[in-house]
Amino acid sequence: MYQNRITLIGFLGQDAITRAANNASFTILSLATKSSYKDKKTGEYNGHTEWHRCIVWGKLSEYAKTLKKGAHLAIEGELRSREQTSKKTSATERVWEVRVSSILKLDRAEKASPEEQESTEFNPEEEAA
Repeated sequence: MYQNRITLIGFLGQDAITRAANNASFTILSLATKSSYKDKKTGEYNGHTEWHRCIVWGKLSEYAKTLKKGAHLAIEGELRSREQTSKKTSATERVWEVRVSSILKLDRAEKASPEEQESTEFNPEEEAA
């Protein structure tokens, strides 16, 4: 049995980008994840940010293109590689991407405006009248 499954939780580094190729559209997400550790000698925390290129196809692409920079996401998918020719050096290079199968937005719900909050609050005096 084989399994190619990746789960990432991170933040979008830029707004989603929509592209088209071979009569199909797809969305590109740039997701940042961070890991950190404490240096035993200095006591300082050192962090490392990793950027992941995530490609979203199909109906999920329609949702993905609405995502904005800073969105906190959990992404699941399959790790894929492909070869491309570098525009700068003309050398062949391997590019790793996540082919996304699900997206979960982890941002908290935005607070309602004061006007909306007033209309949804329960007032027992009005109810009794």
